[in-house]
Amino acid sequence: MCNFYFLQVVINLAMLLTEMKVHRQSMPSLSMILVNTFQLLYVVDALWNEEAILTTMDITHDGFGFMLAFGDLVWVPFLYSLQAFYLVNHPHEVSWPTACAILTLNFLGYYIFRGANSQKNAFRRNPKDPKLAHLKVIPTATGKNLLVSGWWGLVRHPNYLGDIIMALAWSLPCGKIKKYLLLNSSIVPAYLSQSENDSSSL
Repeated sequence: MCNFYFLQVVINLAMLLTEMKVHRQSMPSLSMILVNTFQLLYVVDALWNEEAILTTMDITHDGFGFMLAFGDLVWVPFLYSLQAFYLVNHPHEVSWPTACAILTLNFLGYYIFRGANSQKNAFRRNPKDPKLAHLKVIPTATGKNLLVSGWWGLVRHPNYLGDIIMALAWSLPCGKIKKYLLLNSSIVPAYLSQSENDSSSL
């Protein structure tokens, strides 16, 4: 399933090379390098932590179907590469201090995203793991336990918070933030609202 994320990397790389060709550059712009690097990290993380995907709601609750196939083949590769596509036609240079600030923002988002997802996956795999004994839970009506401490005690959905912060960092190298450049993160709350109707626990 995660192998389809490579489409995103290929599209981004194609946009990077196109930028160099169209603007007759010997090197890609710093903005394009940031966007490609951030999204490559996201894809490598998905591949490295592929086993954790098996405990996500997409797999455990929704199963394989149109939503999962469409997401893997269309949504992720094409929508998540909008920033690189935008930079080809709207070049924007960022200063090194700005790039460092954007880099820090992306890694903050990644830290939250990875920490929350790792904690959730470990809890789903083995809730009785002694390493997780410090985490507090509340029982749900379905008989499952809901995490209410650790990352999950700080905000309701820290994994999506990290995702949204990273999506903002992916869009900032483009200069003026266009609404559609944030589309990949803005859909998360809408999806989350819908999924909460279907599933009430981790």
